[in-house]
Amino acid sequence: MLVTQQPVFRNFWYPVVPLDHLSPTKPFAFELLQEAIVIWLDEAGQPAAAPDRCCHRSAALSLGTVKDGCITCAYHGWQFDREGTCQKVPQLQDKTMIPKTYRIPSYHCTERYGYVWVCLGEPLQPIPEIPEASDAGHRVIHEFYEPWNCAGLRVMENELDLAHPTFVHTTTFGSEEHPIPDSLAVEETDYGLKIRATLGVVNPELQQKNLQMDEGQTVRHLDMDWFMPFTCCLRIHYPNGLTHMVVNTMTPIQDGRSQMVQFCVRNDTEAQTAAADAIAFDRQVTLEDKTILETTDDDVPLNAKYEQHMMTDKPGLLIRRRIAALLKEHNETEQTRHCD
Repeated sequence: MLVTQQPVFRNFWYPVVPLDHLSPTKPFAFELLQEAIVIWLDEAGQPAAAPDRCCHRSAALSLGTVKDGCITCAYHGWQFDREGTCQKVPQLQDKTMIPKTYRIPSYHCTERYGYVWVCLGEPLQPIPEIPEASDAGHRVIHEFYEPWNCAGLRVMENELDLAHPTFVHTTTFGSEEHPIPDSLAVEETDYGLKIRATLGVVNPELQQKNLQMDEGQTVRHLDMDWFMPFTCCLRIHYPNGLTHMVVNTMTPIQDGRSQMVQFCVRNDTEAQTAAADAIAFDRQVTLEDKTILETTDDDVPLNAKYEQHMMTDKPGLLIRRRIAALLKEHNETEQTRHCD
């Protein structure tokens, strides 16, 4: 499946940039589902989004500035508000003379979890709900915001694949003694999937520091959610009561390129575990995954016959079936390079 060739994916929310990356005077350019968009802060300091193209002579609006909450085109100075309405044309003395046709499209745009989320179409589902992120007993640690050269669907399957840690995460937590999970239960939900599992792991020195424990071996109790189409939330529960949550969204840029947005949520304090240490360990884990995933085919086949499978692939196969059903529901056929 080629994600940019399936219009239905325009109807989901994606995080596109950390809110603190935005300037009150300078717009921000991004590519979402192969479409150039521009993001800026309106007069209330809230993010707004539109195609990165002026309706006058098609110049990139991201080259311009932001003034009084309006994005100003660098070519002729036309200004547009968050709804796309032209508020100023310097070449016209009277604002009432601006034709109603002087406007640009606008996109759904809001802030959540410290990121700007954008939906190019009409949202089919809300932004994934992560209750712990606003709970006083937890803290949010922003980790990674970077492009990966792979399909988001591959990463989602990898997040829920409990057979790969033994072989991929050899320097972090993978245990040779536990090549498969001790238990695995999968439940379909209205938003995607819920997975509960237990997995034996090892704990190198840095991880022991993060977990506030001196054990080299332990069991991870996993409570995982997949939110259609490309967000996973992994709640990792440890025997000492610590919960380390990893929230990961792969925002589709192009078919073979995604923006990896990841933050973690923990029920401890900075005094117990420094955020920098938690990030450092998760950095090792993500780089081990990235090395493998960037070698995979970005055209992920929804039809199971094109790849071979084993019992631990059940979550991934259910993801593919749910996406295939989504395409069918919206009268779309799978766009793919695979041939019968």
